[in-house]
Order: sequence, then structure tokens, then C-alpha cells
Amino acid sequence: MFYRENGQFKTSYVADQQIFPIAQDRLVILLLLAVAFVAVPLLASDYTFRAILIMSLAALGVNVLVGYCGQISLGSGAFMAVGAYGAYNFFVRVPDMPLIPALILGGLCATFFGILFGLPSLRVKGLYLAVATLAAQFFSDWMFLRIKWLTNDSSSGSVSVSSLQVFGLPIDSAQSKYWFCLAILVVMALLAKNLVRGAIGREWMAIRDMDVAAAVIGIRPMYAKLSAFAVSSFIIGVAGALWAFVYLGAWEPAAFSVDVSFRLLFMVIIGGLGSIMGAFFGAAFIVVLPILLNQFLPALFGLFGVEISTADVSHAELMIFGGLIVWFLIVEPHGLAKLWSTAKQKLRVWPFPY
Repeated sequence: MFYRENGQFKTSYVADQQIFPIAQDRLVILLLLAVAFVAVPLLASDYTFRAILIMSLAALGVNVLVGYCGQISLGSGAFMAVGAYGAYNFFVRVPDMPLIPALILGGLCATFFGILFGLPSLRVKGLYLAVATLAAQFFSDWMFLRIKWLTNDSSSGSVSVSSLQVFGLPIDSAQSKYWFCLAILVVMALLAKNLVRGAIGREWMAIRDMDVAAAVIGIRPMYAKLSAFAVSSFIIGVAGALWAFVYLGAWEPAAFSVDVSFRLLFMVIIGGLGSIMGAFFGAAFIVVLPILLNQFLPALFGLFGVEISTADVSHAELMIFGGLIVWFLIVEPHGLAKLWSTAKQKLRVWPFPY
């Protein structure tokens, strides 16, 4: 009864094509942004929410490629690493390089790297493409360990940054880092949402559904696939630079291992393929679940007089991840975003069943 469209008439094409056509949705989004910008930094752990923000951005990039264009990728960790080390080199080698241009240039480095390893998508698909993108992971590991110039002549590949500033304001406190990550995520999510609603987004979805039929109606598969790799790699590269600069501060190539690629893919599957909202749901679920398990499992087994070690908790975490992925693939392939959409549809007719 409170979530109805009655009386909300559209009198222009602009009003009809807005991202949130229902007034209640716009109000909820504004309230969520207000809570995210004001309440969360004061009440919650900044490390946890900072990780959710950055991983949401990375999952958003993966969803552009996997969810909207249907190109399976296992090289997301490599794209994050290229974005991180690319931004690092611009930041330390160019005098007085501002932080935001360094992040953008790191994302562009990841874009070129993604296009290079996206070329096999023009000939192969499915598991063959997944293996081809997995090669990017091993190549990046070799590159950042063997080419010392990329790591500022560090023998182990370990580098660090400090004295981060944006428009003269220092990014050193927990709140400033959180607000900086949140601002970038909001801008990127808005751009991605408008992109997938436009002509290029429809081309991606046509390629995902049936590439042969898309080519028949005039869509260029090469342009659509490589543009999806370019946009996805840019977003993931910016997320990798944020993860390195703002969250870690000091990192090495192992921080962007193949485990990161699989974890991002799990976020997209659990959150919802082909959904901008799914990136947020999946990232929050994957980041928060280990924290809850570390607190809940020892307490649960303690009730029965059984002590459980940290290794057992980590193994239980992997088992639960695997079980949830299988469950979502079978029961709800569109993930948590579909459940949220279904709940909204039910609210639109509540309390009536029709």
C-alpha cells in the first residue's frame, strides 16, 4: 500500500527514462546515501565498510563483463594488480601527481591490459575464454615479480604509498578514506548504470543472449566484446588502485592473486548476474560472511563444549561459499538482486494478491 505508482504520471521522455521512475525508490536511495555518508563513518568499523565499497566497485566491473556481456573472466585479480601498479608508477614517478588522475591512469593501464587479453574472446567462448583470461593472472604475477622497473626496483615486488591528498585535503583518517571510496563508488555506479541502459549496454546483452543473432541484426561482436573488456577492466583497475592505495597502503603481487579473481566471480554469482545492485549485495555478503563466521562458529561450538580453531573456521567458510554458489545456481540463478526485485514487486501489490 505504501509502494504504489498510482498518480505518478510521466509527461516527458526524460521522466519516463530516469533511473528510478518511482518516487519511493528515489526517496529510499537518497536515505541510503545519507546513511552511507553520515551515519556509517560514525557508527561502524571503517575497515569493513571500506572493503565492502572497494570490492563492490570491483564486482561492478566484473558484472559488466560477465553479467551483461556474458564473457567469462578469471583474470580480475590481474586487472586489479595492473591498475594498482600502474597508478603507483604514475604517482611516484611523475612529480606532484594528484591522486585522482593517478587512479584514472591506473584504470587506463588496466583497460589496455584487459583489451589485450580480451582478444581471444573474438574466437573462443565459455570455458576456453575463462582459461584465456586466467593466463592474464599468471602473466601479471610474473611481470610484477620479474620486471623490477614496475615495482620501483623492489626485489620482492612490495611497494607502499603515503601522504595521499585530494584537492589539498589529506586522505589519512579513517573517515576521509571511507568518504573518498564512497564518492568514487557512487560516481562509477551511476556511470555504469547509465552505460548499461544505453545502446552499448543493449549490444552487450544481445551478445550475451546469442552472439550469432546479434551479428545478424547488425551488432559488431568485436566492438561489443572488446568494449565490454575495456569498460570492465577500467572499473576493476580503479578498484585495484583504491584497494592498494587506500585500504592496504603497502602491497605486493600476492595481494592480487587468483583467489581474488575467484572471490570477485563469487560476488557476482551470489549478488546477481546482470545487475548493478547485485554487485553491492554480493560484495557485502562475501566480505561480511567471514566476519560473522569467525564470531558465530566458535560461540556455537562452545555451547557444546567443543573448541574450534581458526583453520577450521576458514575451512567452514570455504564450504559455505561453495554450498551457497551451488544453491544460487540451482534455486535462484539471478542471485540476491532477483530476490530483492521480487520483494519489491510483491510490495507493489500488497496487501492484495493480484
